[in-house]
Amino acid sequence: MIRCLAVDDEPLALELLEDNISKVPFLQLVAACDSVTDAMKVMEKETVDLIFLDIQMPGLTGLQFIESMTEKPMIILITAYKQYALESYNLDVTDYLVKPVSLDRFIKACNKAKQLFELKSNRNNTNAPSANPGYFFVNADYSLIKITMSDIIYIEGLKDYIKIHLKSAQHPVVTRMPMKTIEEQLPAEQFIRIHKSYIVSVSYITAIRKSSVFVDSLELPLSDTYRDAVSAITGKL
Repeated sequence: MIRCLAVDDEPLALELLEDNISKVPFLQLVAACDSVTDAMKVMEKETVDLIFLDIQMPGLTGLQFIESMTEKPMIILITAYKQYALESYNLDVTDYLVKPVSLDRFIKACNKAKQLFELKSNRNNTNAPSANPGYFFVNADYSLIKITMSDIIYIEGLKDYIKIHLKSAQHPVVTRMPMKTIEEQLPAEQFIRIHKSYIVSVSYITAIRKSSVFVDSLELPLSDTYRDAVSAITGKL
């Protein structure tokens, strides 16, 4: 997950920014701030990988804030003014968005940040063991069953139970677990929630329609709630 900070002195703009962030599955909003001063206080206590930053704010401006940083996270500037674009790129920002920002343009900027974040993470972890082992265990049939993430096709929620459909097994593994719990165990870049009752491995998706996601010939429902999250994965609306 990319830990991000939203900074804008306009309440409506900040609310819209929070809403857009909530639609991108690989973003985790650490805080929403209406001033650079508040943002600085948050950064003293929290790890922040990405800042969505307005330029024109009272007191310290967004550009002055960037210049003041000794260690810079990724920055996506969101402003109503085009004339700061050149100056901002000299400050090595990740992207520059001009208000009003459409959702597809916002998602493209987030995907760009995600690529940079993964590139940096891969460089830092070249010689380190993987933090994600690629498997987990669930209770099923009076045993602890090992589930390999690459083997999961999709997961189906049934009240307090889930069915884990595997490529290697004819029958799904059934275990007592809330969908939210299993969703938190899965890498956001590999799995996507498409419905309150379905999580699908991106690797096994063969087609997407307005209200459906296909895994080979199997058609699964795509709800309005999760359509934007699917768009973030595919890069298409």
